[in-house]
Amino acid sequence: MDFQCQSALVTLATPSLETLVQFYRQLLAQAPHPYIPNVYAEFQLPGLRLGIFKPKESHFSEFVNTYNSCFSLCLEVNDLEATISHLSALGYPPAGDILTASHGREIYAYDPVGNRLILHESVKFSPI
Repeated sequence: MDFQCQSALVTLATPSLETLVQFYRQLLAQAPHPYIPNVYAEFQLPGLRLGIFKPKESHFSEFVNTYNSCFSLCLEVNDLEATISHLSALGYPPAGDILTASHGREIYAYDPVGNRLILHESVKFSPI
């Protein structure tokens, strides 16, 4: 039997579901769908579904110590400065400076429960 994946999504677990849902609702400027209050929310992004769920109390211990994890949610943006301003207005300004790499510019930020966000703006090449 071959493995055949039909679609994929990334999920974030948090006991602070509503705090995280409100953050992503404001950051992404969209309402979650589907949305089950205090249970599950899902945001539809280009090429990705982002799910947020509140683990059952009996499973909370599985999701302790999520700080300093290797997980990063990288969001490609059109205007990095405008995105930084938007994130700052939400009360979560990036802590560092904009980094420049061969593939573009990026900055690191964190959501209300400590998941790392990489906000990335691709290099805009001029035609020769």
